Amino acid sequence: MPTDKSPETTPEGHYLIIDGRKWRASDPSIPPKLRQELVDELMAARRAVKSREADARLRVNDAKIALGERGQPWWEEPDPNAFDERISATIRALLRKRIDSSICPSDVARIVRGEADAWREHLDDVRRVAAKMARHGEIVATQKGSPVDADSARGPIRLSRATAENETPHGP
Repeated sequence: MPTDKSPETTPEGHYLIIDGRKWRASDPSIPPKLRQELVDELMAARRAVKSREADARLRVNDAKIALGERGQPWWEEPDPNAFDERISATIRALLRKRIDSSICPSDVARIVRGEADAWREHLDDVRRVAAKMARHGEIVATQKGSPVDADSARGPIRLSRATAENETPHGP
């Protein structure tokens, strides 16, 4: 007889109940393909914790914040600082997962505000946070493969990991 392997949830769906303990559920508005990438990064980060890799716990934290399992609850109207932290954690988590490629700011917006087309309203927020991360040397914004100043770039940009070869130009 088949059994339902889905964990029990609280009535509103905000928490999973596993072995009598409540755990915050992932944000259900994250598109499935993007959710799977974040879950894959979370699992890789957890394996890195077992291997005692230096940044493993930071990786776990970023993936959990991106999924909505930590930080400000995904069902609440976001506080601006908490929203910025979720954006930056999502950028870091996706870049770790897509180790050899760049990411589109729209993927980040779909994760942090995935419901319907609401994500489009947050592209400017994602670009603003990405620009700050680029100014701090954490990431690089590019257009057509060349580094650009994320604050002043017009048109679509891509985000990639910062390396010695692709340092971004800094704004004023």
